[in-house]
Amino acid sequence: MVFMQYKKNMQLFIILLMLILPFTLSAEETGILENELLTIRYERSLHKVAATVQKIYPTVKSEIEATFGADIDFRPTVQLIKSEKRFQDSVIKGPVVAVAISAENRIVIDNSKMKTYPFSLAVTLKHELCHLFLHNYVGDGTLPRWLNEGISQWASDGIAEIMIVENRNVLKEAILSRRLLPLSSLQRRFPQDEKLMNLAYEESKSIVEYIVKEYGREGIISILNGLRKGDSPARAVQDSLSVSVVKLEDDWHDYLRTRNTWLIYVSSHIYQFLFAFTAIILVYGFIKFQIRKSQYKDDEDEFGEQDEEE
Repeated sequence: MVFMQYKKNMQLFIILLMLILPFTLSAEETGILENELLTIRYERSLHKVAATVQKIYPTVKSEIEATFGADIDFRPTVQLIKSEKRFQDSVIKGPVVAVAISAENRIVIDNSKMKTYPFSLAVTLKHELCHLFLHNYVGDGTLPRWLNEGISQWASDGIAEIMIVENRNVLKEAILSRRLLPLSSLQRRFPQDEKLMNLAYEESKSIVEYIVKEYGREGIISILNGLRKGDSPARAVQDSLSVSVVKLEDDWHDYLRTRNTWLIYVSSHIYQFLFAFTAIILVYGFIKFQIRKSQYKDDEDEFGEQDEEE
C-alpha cells in the first residue's frame, strides 16, 4: 500500500516536472527587453545585440515613417536567434537571414548572419519592419509579393533578406537571354530554387526602382493607398500610374534591355574577359611548346639512328 502511494506520488511529481521544465528552460535561455515602442526577445548571450536593437529602433522607425509619410502605430516584437541551425529549425529553411511574421507583428533575425556583407542589424531591421508596416497599412492578402519585396528592398537601401547566390549577375543574364520571370508568377510566392529566388528578389527591386524613377516616390505611395482602400493590384497600378500592369512590365523590360545590351555587359566585364583570354593564350602557347618539344626530340632520335647506320 505504501509502495503504491509512493509510486503514485512519483508519477505526479514527474508529470509536474515535465510541465514546469520547458518554462524553466525557456526562462533561462530567453531574455526580454521592453519599452513603449517594441519588445525584444533574445537568447541570453545576445544581450548586447538586443540592447543595440533597442537603441537603433527609433531611428529605423522614423526613417520608415518619413519614407511613406505615415506613422507606425503598432508595437512589434523582435526575436534574436544566435545560430543559423536554430533559426532554420524554428522559423524557416533556406537562404534567409530574417523573416517578418506579419500576423504577429514579429520579426525574427538570424544574428549569425549580421556580420556577413551586406547585412547589418540596422538594414535588416529596417527591411523587416517595412514588411510589417506594409501589412498593417495595406491589409492582408492584397499586396503582390513582388511589390512587397520590391518596396521593402527600396526602403532599406536595396538590401534583401536572402543570402545572394554565387552568380551576382543573375538579373543581367536573364535580361540578355530574355528569361525574366513574369510578374504574374510572383504574385503570391517566389521560386524555391535559390538562383530563381534571387532573380525574383532582383526583379522586384528593379521594377520598384523603375517606378520611382519614372513616377516618383508618390507613385509607390499612390499604389499603396489604392490597395488600402480595397482596389485590386491591377486597378491600383492603373489609377496611380495611368498604365496597366502589363504595359508597366513591358516598359520596364524595354528600359532594362536598353541599359543591358551585350556590348555593355562585355565592356563592364572587360577585365574578366581579358584575363580569361590571356589564360587561354598561355595554355595554347604551353601546349604548342610541348608539341614542338616532342617533335624536336623525335627528330633528334631519328637523326641519331641515321648516324649509327652510316
